[in-house]
Amino acid sequence: MTIRTLALLTAATIGLAACGHSTSTASNTSTDTTMTADTNATTGNDMNAAAPVPSGGQTFVNTAAASDAFEIATSKLALDQSKSASVKSFAKEMIKAHTGSTGKLKTITAGLTPPLTPDPTLTSDQQSTLDGLKAKTGSDFDTAYASAQVAAHQAALDGLKSYGATGDVPQLKDFANGLVPIVTAHLNMAKALK
Repeated sequence: MTIRTLALLTAATIGLAACGHSTSTASNTSTDTTMTADTNATTGNDMNAAAPVPSGGQTFVNTAAASDAFEIATSKLALDQSKSASVKSFAKEMIKAHTGSTGKLKTITAGLTPPLTPDPTLTSDQQSTLDGLKAKTGSDFDTAYASAQVAAHQAALDGLKSYGATGDVPQLKDFANGLVPIVTAHLNMAKALK
């Protein structure tokens, strides 16, 4: 929604309130609340408890947290299952970098008003990739890990650039833009593993 559209909607709402439509709305709300309460009592459902839609900032924070969690989990797995010194070295760097990124993200989000809480729950694709890596060893693992790292870092880079350009929280935009060169370097390192 653009700022112009939001301004028009706000103006229309204020205009309706000034014309005395608030009284009509109040009585309709009372009727709707009574109907909802009766329906809830009958069905046992709470229709007013719709899942809140996360803000752009919250969505970005959750995506970043899940990305870090995925990188850390797959890289810890690489330390156990890889035989390659270069893969293990890369994995150690990813654990260090993404642990630091998570710490910085938590600090920034805690200082926001209202504060945001990063949710590091992996997406179904991330979980599937992690599960697939658990079943591999040796060179099969190394190849799959490198591919997963390239894909994950490319997705992270795209997300950072997008939010950095159009995000709704200035501190998170700065965070995203600050990570672009680091994630670009990680992407290039992951491509070199292949």
